[in-house]
Amino acid sequence: MLLFLCLLMSWNKLNSWLRSNYPYLAASIVLKTNLIMRWMKWASLTAAILLIVSCFMTWITIASKDIVVSGVEATGTNFGKPGYFNLLMTLFFIVFTLIPKIWAKRVNLLVTAMNFAWAIRNYFIISACQGGDCPEKRTGLFLMLAASVLMLVSSLFPDIKLPKQQNEAR
Repeated sequence: MLLFLCLLMSWNKLNSWLRSNYPYLAASIVLKTNLIMRWMKWASLTAAILLIVSCFMTWITIASKDIVVSGVEATGTNFGKPGYFNLLMTLFFIVFTLIPKIWAKRVNLLVTAMNFAWAIRNYFIISACQGGDCPEKRTGLFLMLAASVLMLVSSLFPDIKLPKQQNEAR
């Protein structure tokens, strides 16, 4: 926590020094940051669509038992339906991403953190060797993990305009 506060204070000093000594450079950085933030919502929605698609793709194959496991179909194993929680969290993510309120962005951070944790859980549990049978990992498993990471990163940088605070000590 102390390290974070030190970094934040040094960033504020650097930012004010840049604005006073190099206003054109500071304006350029702000414009590039605004451009990235503007596109972050659409990148996150693309990642959500990729996560939905990956839940229907093949995650692993177990050749010895001739079993194909995806996020919504795991017949012949004890995995259940591991992609359903990812689909539910993705639905909440899309809804909260489209709501332009600060509380929705904060809840969205919680949703994406839970989604990412479930994706890591799925990766380790489903791709683990059991009883000498090691499954062959497929593209859907890696795509699910990558889309969850992209959703988490995009929820850290929401595109929202905060209201300007008025000085109450007038």
